[in-house]
Amino acid sequence: MTTDVEQAITVSDSARDFIMKLMKDQNMPEGSFVRVGVKGGGCSGLAYQMDFDHVLKDIDQISEDNGIKVVVDMKSLLYLYGTELDYSGGLNGKGLYFNNPNATRTCSCGESFAV
Repeated sequence: MTTDVEQAITVSDSARDFIMKLMKDQNMPEGSFVRVGVKGGGCSGLAYQMDFDHVLKDIDQISEDNGIKVVVDMKSLLYLYGTELDYSGGLNGKGLYFNNPNATRTCSCGESFAV
């Protein structure tokens, strides 16, 4: 059963703009969303996953912020609750990245973390 979890994951203005541009450039169908998750791996123990999708699953939790729908499975939500999806561009920019208040340690590339 899909559940709405209001603003469990927030989206900055710059991330919203970048995501909307990517979705348009990739011709994502109406109703598409950002799917995020966590898997074991990476140099800090857990690694972030992010992709576009348009099909909801029974285990999905839906968070919507700043006009962007973010979908996450319940297990990953435990690690991501309160996280902000942000974007940094420019020469030293990271692209899309997670500001995760639950992370006690992150790797230097920002793609993995520990709790």
